Amino acid sequence: MAKAATTSTATGYCMKCKTQRQMRGAKPITMKNGRPATEGTCPECGTRMFKIGASK
Repeated sequence: MAKAATTSTATGYCMKCKTQRQMRGAKPITMKNGRPATEGTCPECGTRMFKIGASK
């Protein structure tokens, strides 16, 4: 049986699609004020997505 690739399953709200989606290319970042966040893109429309808070 083939193993599934391990990818991040970060979800965020896409402002353009107006729905909750899984981020493509999600990566942890630090905002200017020092707070952790996750940044990625919407798989449907390609808009940048953010989720504030530490990734799990």
